[in-house]
Amino acid sequence: MKPIASLQVIGPMLLALGLAVPPASADTVTYTFVSDTLKEPGRQTVERSADGLYTVNFTYKNNGRGPDLTERYRLAPDGSFSEYHVTGRSTFGAVVDEHFERKGSQAEWRSTTERGSAVVDGPAMYVPLNSSYAPYSVFAAALAKRPDMSIPLLPSGVLRMRQLDEIEVVSDGRKQRVQLVAKTGLGLQPSFEWITTGAQPRIFAVADLAGEIFIEAGWEANRSLLEEHQRVAEKKLLQDLAARLRHPMPGVTVIRNARVFDSEAATLQSPSDVYVLRGRITQILPAGSPAQDADQEIDAAGRVLLPGLFDMHGHIWRWNGPLDLAAGVTSVRDLGNDNQSLQLLLDDVAEGRLVMPQITPCGFLEGRSPYSSSNGILISSLDEAKRAVDWYAQHGYPQLKVYNSFPKEILRETVAYAHSRGMRVSGHVPAFMRAADVVEQGFDEVQHINQVLLNFLVSPETDTRTIERFRLPAEKIASLDFDSKPVQDFIATLARHQTVIDPTLATFNFIQQRDGEMSAAYAAIADNMPPDVRRYFSVGSMEIADAATDARYKRSYAKMVDFVGRLYRAGVPLVAGTDAIPGFALQAELALYVQAGMTPAQALQIATRNGARYTGTSRDRGSVAPGKLADLVLVDGDPTRDIADIRKVALVITQGRWLSPKELHEEMGITPFVRLVPAVRALEKTVASGSGGGGGPGQRLRATTYEGAHAD
Repeated sequence: MKPIASLQVIGPMLLALGLAVPPASADTVTYTFVSDTLKEPGRQTVERSADGLYTVNFTYKNNGRGPDLTERYRLAPDGSFSEYHVTGRSTFGAVVDEHFERKGSQAEWRSTTERGSAVVDGPAMYVPLNSSYAPYSVFAAALAKRPDMSIPLLPSGVLRMRQLDEIEVVSDGRKQRVQLVAKTGLGLQPSFEWITTGAQPRIFAVADLAGEIFIEAGWEANRSLLEEHQRVAEKKLLQDLAARLRHPMPGVTVIRNARVFDSEAATLQSPSDVYVLRGRITQILPAGSPAQDADQEIDAAGRVLLPGLFDMHGHIWRWNGPLDLAAGVTSVRDLGNDNQSLQLLLDDVAEGRLVMPQITPCGFLEGRSPYSSSNGILISSLDEAKRAVDWYAQHGYPQLKVYNSFPKEILRETVAYAHSRGMRVSGHVPAFMRAADVVEQGFDEVQHINQVLLNFLVSPETDTRTIERFRLPAEKIASLDFDSKPVQDFIATLARHQTVIDPTLATFNFIQQRDGEMSAAYAAIADNMPPDVRRYFSVGSMEIADAATDARYKRSYAKMVDFVGRLYRAGVPLVAGTDAIPGFALQAELALYVQAGMTPAQALQIATRNGARYTGTSRDRGSVAPGKLADLVLVDGDPTRDIADIRKVALVITQGRWLSPKELHEEMGITPFVRLVPAVRALEKTVASGSGGGGGPGQRLRATTYEGAHAD
């Protein structure tokens, strides 16, 4: 679980197992991290001195990285921060030094990212850019004091809280009541927290429902109880959301006058009328053909109609769906998750009650080490690896993802065994190996451009389970000669084996972003985001202390982009994935493919045809054709000429429902990218004699037009 709001925008928080510590004095509260896989990655202690100074020590390590922070703060009478200071290192090693102070009506803040001030009348809560979970307690206590449970935020926004549930927890004869609350106003989704009751509530637990929880030490035995109650509460909210935003398509729907993108040829076809029934395309006719029997029509008005996009590198969380679908992403390949949580999510998607793309699960296989990731199944031997492969195969996973700590000694046999079960194998390059080694041992795919290029940067002693797997590419790719024989030979090897590469270029923008400058990956959407989200787009991740390092890291990143273009031109297959903010990161990824030398139509082909091809779903998805699923995306403008138009998604059809990106974005506080929603109109029909329904022969049915979800 990643603390504080700057990381809420990129998905679910990651927690891990920590050391259970008995509570200390009344003025000290200790928290532990608990998960199904990791051991002792960190803890948080909050101490309050007699003079009202709070001191927080927070450390967390998962997957070879994590923050180390020290906070000190004091509170005003209304419960907001009067003074706050945090120092330390962020997840990827950037320096953290942030200070806030309010005296009377004057508030000032400064950090390595920003400086600001405001004149404040009344209560207002400062939101740190980097923090532990301690501010969650401060937020909860301040909100509980206010009748409407809302408080203005600094630098901007409003934080709101509402109670969803209350239960009693028990430990060693002790009892207390805790509340489940949902907070909105930070990030793009609600945050769910368990807080204590009483006059001065504090954070009790934060469960991400992905096999991990952050909880007050001594109360760990209540984990299952908390998670089950939270799962029920969240499911109800999500189903209510789906009921409002997933609009039915009864009978036959015709999409008139749409310019269909041919993903096989990467060309735009002449205008067509596309007919849909029960979630499948039934026929495609030239636009203006004599009307076939239809119950409703969607006037595409010459818009481009794409097959639903694939995000081939997701880590699905229950609240990601609206972001994906608003961007036209109707299929996501999940590349690492808590298995139990993902199985429950797949069940919910199958029920059709969530705002969620279709999911292709990928089994996560990791070795045990101090650097292990907390996803999937951890193994130490070949027998354990084979049992894990069997479990994934039995549960319908078409692919494995091997991770950093996987034992290299058993890799070849594990890959062969997975292939014998009909599964593809992909992943990171395990520590102390090179990309050329895993290709030779049977990998079908390699995730992340850094994992590919580390092939030329590591020695047999380099431990890529640490942040070296990010630092080395940032430092050394700038001087790597792509025209040299070793690089050219490696590209030829990838092409010969047809090894798929999942570059996630947009995600790796962070290696070049200096703290305080706007992220190049998200600059084009920043002005549409809620103010707090836009603020976090300027937070750097790497330690870039001087101009020379800044220039070198930017050259390295530019060469990463160039290398992906070289792979494409050499015939190496690519898939488009994110591993970052759902939807928006895929749009940035496709723009980077164009920057690498592909045409916009070729980039779209990667995100449609290739997505279906390498998830084994080409029979149903990846193109607009009769008999295939009606996973369809209407786009303003022409993204086959200007890839920036991929952000102008006007309407999405999937799983037999239509969705308005305008509605989805407004739900998340995002300024829509398209204002004019295509009209969805119920057609007048003549009811034949004897058709029933209480009407007489020839009765005319009233037509209804829907603009978005609003009936005229």
